[in-house]
Amino acid sequence: MRKKIVAGNWKMNLNLGEGYTLVAEILSKLPSLSESQQVIIAPPFLHTQQTITQTQYTPFVSVASQTCHHETSGAFTGEISATMLKDAGVRYTLVGHSERRAFNSEDNALLAKKTSAALDAGIDVIFCCGESLDIRDAEQQNDYVAQQLKESLFHLDAKAMSNIVIAYEPIWAIGTGRTASAQQAQDMHQHIRSVLVAQYGQEVAQNTSILYGGSCKASNAAELFAGEDVDGGLIGGAALVADDFIGIIKAMIAAK
Repeated sequence: MRKKIVAGNWKMNLNLGEGYTLVAEILSKLPSLSESQQVIIAPPFLHTQQTITQTQYTPFVSVASQTCHHETSGAFTGEISATMLKDAGVRYTLVGHSERRAFNSEDNALLAKKTSAALDAGIDVIFCCGESLDIRDAEQQNDYVAQQLKESLFHLDAKAMSNIVIAYEPIWAIGTGRTASAQQAQDMHQHIRSVLVAQYGQEVAQNTSILYGGSCKASNAAELFAGEDVDGGLIGGAALVADDFIGIIKAMIAAK
């Protein structure tokens, strides 16, 4: 079933007390959700258990990791495996966020391994893809994003794809104050779905949630989510402010 999703990525922000307060405020203001709607919180690793404990009795609210390692165990100091995350109660993990690609040199081949490791552990994947400004300006974004999907996801069969959420991140619109127009977002989401149709067929493509992840705010969420192929958002800065995050969730609920 294709779900409407709002996922909040805290990145490397908030101490434990601040995180606890933020989650408590979000939960106190959270509108009712249905089984076709999902709210996901992706805090830093240190917050994981605390956030799971806070949200465990709230329907349709889940906790995600911001990344995972591609091996199940070993001499990888500072890393955390998907099997460890699953044991802790994590339901989702981000894979391929633009900052991990840029600052941790994660390429498409490595992300394919991470995706498989997460799925093998029983964790659903929010797979991030998107282009930089130079690629957008050269009008090569469609081919570029299709290549990311091909090299990191298309080793999966149709059944495995049911555990994948795709998040489109126009890198040029993350933390810059620039936002892709609602039409630009819809055009790319439609393109992504068409790429899935070509690889897996209509049923898989139509049941895959595709999120927008580029400077989505409470003030523009409704316009962005009105796109036929935009199924919600992967939220950065606005996820750190309870009222802003709730405003985006309400826009997701109200979207067709």
